[in-house]
Amino acid sequence: MSFKVTFVGAGSIGFTRKLVQDLLGVPEFRDIEIAFTDINEANLSMVTELCQRDIDSNGLNIRIASTTDRREAIRGARYVLVVVRVGGLDAFRHDVDIPMKYGVDQCVGDTLCAGGLMYAQRGIPVMLDFCKDVKEVAEPGAMILNYANPMAMLTWAANKYGGVKTIGLCHGVQNGHRLIAEAFGIPQDEIDIICAGINHQTWYLRLDHNGRDLNSDLIETLEKHPEFGPSEKVRIDVMRRFGYFSTESNGHLSEYLAWYRKRPELIKDWISLEKWIHGESGGYLRVCTEGRRWFETDFPNWLKEPAFEYGADKRGHEHGSYIIEGLETGRPYRGHFNTVNNGVISNLADDCIIEAPGNVDANGITMPPVGDLPLGCAAICEQSVNVQRMGMEAAVNGDYDLLRQALLLDPLVGAVCTPPEVWQMADEMIVALADWLPQYSVQIEEAKARLSDASKRLPTKDGYAGAARLKVKSVEEIAIDKEAIAMAAAHDKG
Repeated sequence: MSFKVTFVGAGSIGFTRKLVQDLLGVPEFRDIEIAFTDINEANLSMVTELCQRDIDSNGLNIRIASTTDRREAIRGARYVLVVVRVGGLDAFRHDVDIPMKYGVDQCVGDTLCAGGLMYAQRGIPVMLDFCKDVKEVAEPGAMILNYANPMAMLTWAANKYGGVKTIGLCHGVQNGHRLIAEAFGIPQDEIDIICAGINHQTWYLRLDHNGRDLNSDLIETLEKHPEFGPSEKVRIDVMRRFGYFSTESNGHLSEYLAWYRKRPELIKDWISLEKWIHGESGGYLRVCTEGRRWFETDFPNWLKEPAFEYGADKRGHEHGSYIIEGLETGRPYRGHFNTVNNGVISNLADDCIIEAPGNVDANGITMPPVGDLPLGCAAICEQSVNVQRMGMEAAVNGDYDLLRQALLLDPLVGAVCTPPEVWQMADEMIVALADWLPQYSVQIEEAKARLSDASKRLPTKDGYAGAARLKVKSVEEIAIDKEAIAMAAAHDKG
C-alpha cells in the first residue's frame, strides 16, 4: 500500500516517535510516505533523526520528508495527524499562573477551566489554517486525526468551520480501562466496556466481565486498593454521587467541576502528590517543563540507545494507527472516538463533540447509537458542552464578550471568582498571550488600557503558586532520580 501520512507538530518528540512505531507496525504499511512538519526547527530535526534511525534499523526504505513548510508537508496526504501545542510552554505558563493569582488552581489546564479556554483561543485559528491546507493541497477526502487539546473545542471547530472530517483521539478511555482492570486484578482484555460522554468526562456505562457487572463493586474495590484508594478520591466521590466512573484522572477531573478545588485549604483533602496527575497544582506544566529540559540535554544519549523495533507486538494503545489500518486494510477495529454527536448520545446537543464507541473497517468509521446518558452524567457533560461551544465560537469569531462569558460559566472559575475578577483575569490573559491571539488585537489594546489604571485594579494573590505545587526539578536533579527521568522522558512535548 502507498499513501501519505503527515504529522503536524512533529516536534512533540516522544509522542510522534511512538505513533510512527504504531503505524509502521502494520505489515501492509511498509511503503507508505511520511512527512513531518513543525515550526521549531531544532525539535523537528531531533525527531526526524530519531525516527529515521528507527525506520532504517527496521529495514524499511521510507525516507521521512521533514520540513518547516507545513503546506508542502500536507501536500498529497491522505491522513493528517495533529499533535501540536500552540504557543508551547511559554504560553502554557500563562494558562496556569495567571488564573492561580485569582485562586483558580488547575492541575492541568488544557481542556476546560481558564487554561483550557485560553488554549482554545490559540489553537482554533491554527487548526482552521491546517484545515485550509488540507482542503487545498491534501488528497481529496483527506482526514484529520486530532490529538491536540483542548480536544473537543479544536475538533468541533475543524468539523464546523474547517470543512474537514476530523476525528479526535484520546487515551483517557484506555487508561481508565487499564486502571479498573488492575483494581480488580483481571486482564484488561477480559473486561468489556461501553464508555460515553465528552472528552475527559466520559462515563463507563458498562463494565462486564464474563457476564458479571463490575460497576456495583467498583467503589469498594478502588477504596481498598493501596494505590487507587488514596490517589483517586475525586473520581471515587463523583462515582458515589452520580453512579458511574469517569475516564479522566483525579487531577484532571477535579478541575472540570465546581466542588473540589474551590478552596485552597481543602484541595489536599482530594488529591495525592505521589504523581502529578493525581492533582498537583500546575502539575502538568511542571512535568512538561522538566521533560523539555531533559530531552534537550539528554538527546545524544537517546541516539545511543537501541532503536525502536516495529511489529504488531510493539504497538501501543493510541487509536490512530488502528483507525488507518481499519480504513486501508478492512480489518475491523473498535475504539472510542471524538466525533460530532449527530444523535449518538440522545440527551446531549447534536452539534457538540462527544466521545463514544466507534467501529472502523473499509467502509469507514461508524458510531452506533448510545441513547441517553444517565441524567446526572448528562448534566455534568452539558455544562461543559455549553462552555466549550462558547469558547469555540469566541475563538473563531474573535468575540471577547463570549470568551469572558465562557470563563464566567466555567464550573471551577465560577466557583472561585466574582464576575469583576473574571473580567480582569481575562484582560490579563489576553495581554500576556497577545503573540498568539491575532483575532483579539483590538481587545488586547483595550485590556492594556484598563489594566494600566492601578486605581481600578482588583487585588490578586501575586506570586501565589497554588495549594499543592511542587518545585520544577533542574536537569541535575532529574539526572539522579530514575523515576524523574522516566517522567521527564514521557512528557517531552513542545
